[in-house]
Amino acid sequence: MGRRPIVDDALYAGARRAFAKYGFHEATLERIAEEAGVSRVTLHRRGITKQGLLEQLAERAAEQYRAAMWPALTASGSGADRLERALEILCEQAEANLDVLLALGAQANAEVFHEEGDEALTRAPFTEPLERLLRDGAADGTLREVDPVETATVLFNLVGWAYVHLRAEHRWAPERARRATLDVAVNGLRAAGSRR
Repeated sequence: MGRRPIVDDALYAGARRAFAKYGFHEATLERIAEEAGVSRVTLHRRGITKQGLLEQLAERAAEQYRAAMWPALTASGSGADRLERALEILCEQAEANLDVLLALGAQANAEVFHEEGDEALTRAPFTEPLERLLRDGAADGTLREVDPVETATVLFNLVGWAYVHLRAEHRWAPERARRATLDVAVNGLRAAGSRR
């Protein structure tokens, strides 16, 4: 296996600007190079591809997501309240990485999110925090009993991709998209008597 090309922060930022400005399909290496302030030849010499840049940006976004989830996992409070906070964080991370998510969504299969096989679930690094909070909420009685593994996949996709769609396609403000999405997701899971 060959070494991964070295990508600096300026190139990451340039790729993000190009994806945001042109979309994944129209963000050519020439446009990425221009946004990053380097030549196309420099990218070629480094062995950098548009797909490779997107994959590395997706990995960075995934790392940020995992780190951002930690406070919701370790906070005090009910499982339902902590789940709501985790879903708010999911929306915050979607907003912070909207350009990357839209570029990933433009591809036929955003493999970074999916396990392999039929009826695959979302990969565990994205869903494990939600699974834990679903279990905590069921244990403390603030959330309905559900299959935590399957429901975590549904929640990640329901909240994350609905938020991205409402922001990009409907051009809703971040707060409106977050509030509307979370209201449906969280209140649908709260146990009777703990709904807001």
